[in-house]
Amino acid sequence: MLRSTISSLVPRATSVARHMSNAAKLTTVEINDVTGIATLTMNRPPVNGLNLELLTDLNNSIQEIEDNKSRGLILTSSNPTIFSAGLDILEMYKPDKERLKAFWTTLQDVWLALYGSAVPTAAAINGHSPAGGCLLATSCEYRVMLPKFTIGLNETKLGIVAPKWFMSSFLSVLPRRVAERALNQGRMFTTDEALRNGLIDEVANSKEEALAKCAEFIGSFSKVNPLARSLTKQQLRAAELSELENERAQDLEKFIFFVNQPAVQKGLGIYLENLKKKSKN
Repeated sequence: MLRSTISSLVPRATSVARHMSNAAKLTTVEINDVTGIATLTMNRPPVNGLNLELLTDLNNSIQEIEDNKSRGLILTSSNPTIFSAGLDILEMYKPDKERLKAFWTTLQDVWLALYGSAVPTAAAINGHSPAGGCLLATSCEYRVMLPKFTIGLNETKLGIVAPKWFMSSFLSVLPRRVAERALNQGRMFTTDEALRNGLIDEVANSKEEALAKCAEFIGSFSKVNPLARSLTKQQLRAAELSELENERAQDLEKFIFFVNQPAVQKGLGIYLENLKKKSKN
């Protein structure tokens, strides 16, 4: 279900912005007191790999933004070339059983929170956005991306199968035929390709411009009744949200079974070794 908190349309005070999250967290939340829009920034060096801790902070920050009755949420990255490199492979390679459960459950929480957020959401994609990064971006209602980067669900190239709810976000923005082929091929779209196919909505030349375009999108709802807007979104996204809510336990079991297959573990090990070699060159 969508979160019950409905964004307030009451203008804020005159200060430009205020920070809500402490520096120790892997995310920061900044509220613009003029627009009432919250910017949620991922900040886990080096590539915003989605590990348990970052996912926990993302989930808490989304709740924080809704509790604060913000007018909208913009998701972005502090890294100048990476939005998010996706799921942290180390969480899945030779995993601790309990941590693996917590990791996947928290990822489910983040998707349910972001895809089902009661406030308008937008992603300022200021870098490459593969796999889990693409999931976060497509969970938002609007996407603005910088040039010369790539975005997509490339799981098949890593020997991984994207869960059905990953595909739901993808299918919500792409024509089915394009999405099906891209998922099977593990295709990464360039910024221009993403724009042509509808995977993103706009292109911006800088992060500042991307944030401004996201804020403009959120501002387009200023004359719309917030309850009516939220309930409309709820109806449009209810099927996908309810499906995961009703099948969370089964989804977790499938994930744990798949990750622990010898062939998958071997593939993840090879991938990590290749990353180490690249980092040395």
